[in-house]
Amino acid sequence: MKAVADIISSWKWRKVNVIYEDINSAVSGIIPYLISALQDTGSEISQLLPLISTLSDHSLSKSLRDLKNGQCRVQIVHASAPVAAKIFRNAKRIGMMEKEFVWITTVDTMNLIDTFDASIISSMQGVLGVKSYYSRSTMQFKNFHFRFNSKFRELYPQEPFHEPCVYSLQAYDAMRAVSLALTDGVPRSKSFQNSTNNSLMLSINGEKIVSRISESNFEGLAGAFNFQKGILSHERIFRIINVVGRSYREIGYWTEKLGFSESTGAASKYSKSMSFLGQVFWPGGPWSVPIGWAVPTSAEPLKIGVPVSNPHREFVDVVYDQLGRGIVAKGFSIDVFDATLKFLPYYLPYKFVPFNGTYDSLVEQVKLQFYVTFFRILRLNFSLKLEKNYDAVVADTAIVAHRFQCGDFSQPYADPGLQMLITARTKNINRAWVFTKPFSTSMWISIGVINIYNGLVVWLIERNYEPDRNAEIRRGSLMNQIGYMLYSAFKTLFSLNVDKLRSNLSRIVMVVWLFLALVLTQSFTASLSAIFSDQWNNLATIDVETLRSTGAKIGCDGGSFVVAYLRDVLNIHHDNIVTINSGDDYAAYLVSGKIVAAYLEVPYLKVFLAKYCKGFTTSGPIYKVGGFGICFSEKFPVSSRHFRSNCESSRKWDVEIP
Repeated sequence: MKAVADIISSWKWRKVNVIYEDINSAVSGIIPYLISALQDTGSEISQLLPLISTLSDHSLSKSLRDLKNGQCRVQIVHASAPVAAKIFRNAKRIGMMEKEFVWITTVDTMNLIDTFDASIISSMQGVLGVKSYYSRSTMQFKNFHFRFNSKFRELYPQEPFHEPCVYSLQAYDAMRAVSLALTDGVPRSKSFQNSTNNSLMLSINGEKIVSRISESNFEGLAGAFNFQKGILSHERIFRIINVVGRSYREIGYWTEKLGFSESTGAASKYSKSMSFLGQVFWPGGPWSVPIGWAVPTSAEPLKIGVPVSNPHREFVDVVYDQLGRGIVAKGFSIDVFDATLKFLPYYLPYKFVPFNGTYDSLVEQVKLQFYVTFFRILRLNFSLKLEKNYDAVVADTAIVAHRFQCGDFSQPYADPGLQMLITARTKNINRAWVFTKPFSTSMWISIGVINIYNGLVVWLIERNYEPDRNAEIRRGSLMNQIGYMLYSAFKTLFSLNVDKLRSNLSRIVMVVWLFLALVLTQSFTASLSAIFSDQWNNLATIDVETLRSTGAKIGCDGGSFVVAYLRDVLNIHHDNIVTINSGDDYAAYLVSGKIVAAYLEVPYLKVFLAKYCKGFTTSGPIYKVGGFGICFSEKFPVSSRHFRSNCESSRKWDVEIP
């Protein structure tokens, strides 16, 4: 069963039908192991079809047609060889051995496939099977094979098939274990065995024989022969075969805990995917891998509820025609749902049904759908008139605790959280004189005085080293001398070529000034960067404490859980809560002063700030509440229980989905 489940997992089939022979060993011994193995690989059984060996062809064909009308196309057959032959003959006759169908058989069928005639093989084209493995290269097997064929041809000369199957090998190993138990497990000579009389055999206690058999441990023809806790050890290696043409071909091996391989030697390479073994011939002749499902011939579409009164139409928007019927549902939430369905390994028919009401009322319709289905199963008459009930809700539905009483939720598909939105009051900055803002006026004056003073000192020291040039300057006017002095001072101070200074005194003055200039430059750059980055920040910090103490008006979506969250968790007085019915109205309410702040869920905030790039910003912490999820009813075909969290034990509103 693990080998069969790994084949299913290799091709990513998530639903299978199981056709089995209704005998006690299958129901109590095999089927539970198959169910467990499939669950471990993430697959599940769609339908179980029990068959009895005396079932007529007409009844069998009718049962197979029911499977054919469904959407699952992967069939697992666990039956004896005669019943399996009957199954495949009828399946081919009704068109279930065609393209897109998958048939997988267990060892009960494949171990005897060599006994099937040509007509049965022709109806099994493309079938995959698991067959017991045994080594045919040992001397022990070759000796047995020669003696078996000779004896079989002598007794049954008319039989076309004379090869020993695995059951022959197992029977031989069983008799060998009995023989060893009777002789105390010690090999005897032929003369001794002939001289041993039957009375000696019968004198051995029966419990002693059973004990010796259970202690057997030898390598038999069919594999290792030993017992573990009184049970014969199970096979750990199987052959994977594919029926093609007049017989079958062996495409590889499966080993427990290792996976698939092309050989069984010590140097074999293993893989968890069966595609490692190469091409498979599927029913109907195609070489491409079947998807494992098809659109069923009769499938009632699921009712998916979508809200009409949604303030944020970027997520869900229902468009009506002239007759007032919802014909198109679009938006981000709808796109997420449609994209997710493309990854499902089966067909899921659905239709969108509009709902005009609050989100809590819409989610409650999912719970009512479960009750309606339950009452119909019990065939109870009830007077409730429910015009609309849904199998699921696809919308920007927040995952909060009280909604878990109505149905299951998927994983959040949008960022969870609730945050404040406020207007951004910017600082008025004159960009022409913005470079003067890092330092105060007195600082700029001090820098200028120090600059001139140090430049003058350096010039006075250095002028004695250029007598010709200085004599020419002194002969000029007073303004010319002052201008040259200032120019020379600035030129000297801002030049990096210190080597032109000829006096050690001027070099000392220059080093002090360069250090001071480095500090001033770094401070100026940092302050100017902070001014530009802070120009859109609010002058005053707004938090929930300020809003609560001042009694400011706070906006939020009408009919949303945010109203109760502000009232019950953040302790905002209900008179100060303003409900807004359109996402575009938030900008007008904030600018006009009707509200000081608004609380929106993080996905709504991202959309709002992308639309209104200037004039608004967020403030305060992000309160962790559940993100957006899809709500399912209890009878929804997609299992969502593994997405659930223990919200009933969580705080009423602080719900985080892992």
